Amino acid sequence: MIIIINITVSMFQENRAETSLAALKKMASPTSIVIREGKKSKVPSTELVCGDIIAIKAGIQIGADVRLIEASSLQMDESSLTGESEPISKDANFVSTDKLPLGDQLNMVFSGTNVLNGTGKGLVVAVGNQSQMGQIASLLENQSKEKTPLQKRIDSLAKRLTIIAFIAGIIIFIVNYFLNDIPVLDNLMTAVVLGIAAVPETLPVIVTLSLIYGVENMAKQNAIIRNIPSVETLGNATIIASDKTGTLTQNKMTIKNIWHKARNEWTSGPLSDDEQKLIQYFGYASNASAQETNGKWEVYGEPTEAAIINFLIDHHLYKPETAPKRLIELPFDSTRKKMTVVLADKIENQYLVITKGAFDRIVSTDKKAQRIHDQFADKALRVLALSYKKINTIPEQLSELEENQNFLGIIGMIDPPRPESKIAVKEARQAGIRPLMITGDHALTAKAIAQELDIYREGDKVIDGPSLSALTEEQLDRQLDKISVYARVSPEDKLRIVNAWQAREEIVAMTGDGVNDAPSLRAADVGTAMGIAGTEVSKSASDIVITDDNFATIVGAIKEGRRVYANIKKTIYYLLSANIAEILIMLIGAVVGWGMPLSGMQLLYINVIADGIPGFGLSREKADPDLMQQAPIGVKESLFSRGTSNKIIVASSSFVILSLIGYYIGRFVQVSEQTPSHLLGQTMAFMVLTIASTINVYNAKNDTSIFSKKSQKNKLIFLTTTLSLALTVIFSQVPFFMDILDVVPLSRKHWIIAISLAILSIVVLEIYKQFIKIKTTKNLLAN
Repeated sequence: MIIIINITVSMFQENRAETSLAALKKMASPTSIVIREGKKSKVPSTELVCGDIIAIKAGIQIGADVRLIEASSLQMDESSLTGESEPISKDANFVSTDKLPLGDQLNMVFSGTNVLNGTGKGLVVAVGNQSQMGQIASLLENQSKEKTPLQKRIDSLAKRLTIIAFIAGIIIFIVNYFLNDIPVLDNLMTAVVLGIAAVPETLPVIVTLSLIYGVENMAKQNAIIRNIPSVETLGNATIIASDKTGTLTQNKMTIKNIWHKARNEWTSGPLSDDEQKLIQYFGYASNASAQETNGKWEVYGEPTEAAIINFLIDHHLYKPETAPKRLIELPFDSTRKKMTVVLADKIENQYLVITKGAFDRIVSTDKKAQRIHDQFADKALRVLALSYKKINTIPEQLSELEENQNFLGIIGMIDPPRPESKIAVKEARQAGIRPLMITGDHALTAKAIAQELDIYREGDKVIDGPSLSALTEEQLDRQLDKISVYARVSPEDKLRIVNAWQAREEIVAMTGDGVNDAPSLRAADVGTAMGIAGTEVSKSASDIVITDDNFATIVGAIKEGRRVYANIKKTIYYLLSANIAEILIMLIGAVVGWGMPLSGMQLLYINVIADGIPGFGLSREKADPDLMQQAPIGVKESLFSRGTSNKIIVASSSFVILSLIGYYIGRFVQVSEQTPSHLLGQTMAFMVLTIASTINVYNAKNDTSIFSKKSQKNKLIFLTTTLSLALTVIFSQVPFFMDILDVVPLSRKHWIIAISLAILSIVVLEIYKQFIKIKTTKNLLAN
């Protein structure tokens, strides 16, 4: 069954890789209008060759990397490549270099991107694997997932237990052979039984249940887990490399500042009449629109203009039914960098001409306006300026409309941080997790948002793609601790950042939504794709999909991952305490000549029923209150770190001593009318270890005292512990079950002694916990 499960998982993982590549190939397989020998024809984009001339128009997907020859009002959606949803205006006359980031290469359009507006013509310069999309496909194919830290730790535990089982079996075989004169076949069976004792049979099931319960909880918190072990891995993340747009920010351009030339700068509060006029004019010169449905407004249009309409709605100024009729529009293009509309002014029987666009195309000599513009730019605000004039007649040359206008004012807008992002970043830092921003946006904008969220701190560095590419691996490693913001980065850059942190044995959680993020999502310890804005390629390459595209959800999922890992450690402590005790009891019994203090069936009962059933309750244990104030678990940190090994030693030692006392009393001491015997000794040892290991679940549950008021309630542990104890009573009282376990009836005095010895183990562990608490307090005071 284990082999079948492993094969199935492997096939599933391989299928995921194929799904990612298939989705990528599907994105890269549109049709194109190619001009060959002066004739236009539609061909599959896979048939394009370098040197082809293709025609470009709104609504099509580009099938190759193309150098523009002509461009008229051409706007592209390059979000699949850059991760930024803002339309990019293209300019055929722009001269770029190969060192420019993709988003800044204004004379290029790329395979897999979409034409939003305008027309153009271009020369095919790269196809297939040589195109940007093809290069990403190659990167994706070369990435493979390693085992998660938990899987490596469980593998290591399995190897240790295997070695312990073999060594213990060999030792007991030798001891019995030379000291106890046991027949070879019986001796061999004893060695096998000791192997059974070394194996916590229910551990794999409880680990799986803990992970699955974590999956269910994360799903309720908007995190869909595609790769189950990644639940725990995310909990131990030490680096979160997050995208900016839509994850840390609202993905909604918002007007933050307004300046009317006759007023002071507006940042909040009521608008003056002049400011209302300015924003109304911006609205008249916008093509975005809004529709109210059931009291909720839906805004349609490109992000910059949608921000204007949203602002009008928020200030109760959006009244399209009273707006002047638009007669003429000179659309925005990348050369003029502005748009103009002509409206019918019925009141004055004139024409109102409004132009909005880039500041340098509207304002030329106004020094105060320049100073305000620079202040806006320093805050990483996107600035739009507006001018207007009134005319009596429309000129024959429409270009004259944009001449001799009156400058009115500017607005500044930005995609603001999500309100919950700042809290989430703070919580991540408290948990010992380093947040990073990796974005396709400009460095100044990225720094402003990162600074507001406390991702960027004084002394940190911001680096862009070209600067990063210029660094050697040694130079990058030296600067890695100081860089908190990466801007205008390529897919190769993102992959390099992930690998650099992993080389330092950090556990990296990477977020992304575009095709360009897929290779780094696959390479990261936990790849986290966005459910709303994410492409199918990025989702297929990820381990986790965040359905609300929210950074706070990722931090919440980390807390859940930590809870899962903490519960797995509690389970390992709980089960191994009994397993190690069983091995030592059997070895000591053989060495002192007592034979087998426990039978094979008794060992199986303890492993599967006595501590196996209550162990299931640990999978549902709630998170400790201070879980997110603890340092993350290191990549090489053992399952036995942070005091777990010492707790196992103390618990096992108490079990061994108390169980052997029980065996000695049952075999050699007359405490009632019942005659001491080997079977009575076995039964006493069995009852002491069974009860002690069962109630030890409460020690596993709490690092502090089991009587602490801070202890989390867990009904499942109470029910499973009660069930386990009830089954133990049945198996020790009903003759049929007693024969299966080779136990004999106990007198009342024997019962009192067995229960008392079992409870004494709780006392020992409580004393140990108080000792650790006092020691920890002294260390804190000393520091």
